[in-house]
Amino acid sequence: MKAARGYFGGRSKVYTVAKNALERAMKYSYKHRREKKRAFRRLWIARINAGVRTMGLSYSVFINKLKNQHIDLNRKVLADLAMNHPAAFAALVQKVK
Repeated sequence: MKAARGYFGGRSKVYTVAKNALERAMKYSYKHRREKKRAFRRLWIARINAGVRTMGLSYSVFINKLKNQHIDLNRKVLADLAMNHPAAFAALVQKVK
């Protein structure tokens, strides 16, 4: 019952209803913790692609060239560079080309 505090109506007062609401909430929180990772990866890829397209490359070609030159930067870092440090990202793209 302590975990159901703040729920609306019977969901916080009636034991059986609160138990069912909590089970459902826990199921969705478990599921969405995993989906969040996918959503962020999708966002990072979109940002990298947008940054690379302005310089005449596609995302897949850019990632392939990074791997071939053994530059190990993950997508989170690459997306941050593309968004917040465009000069550094441009230098990286020129090095890869």
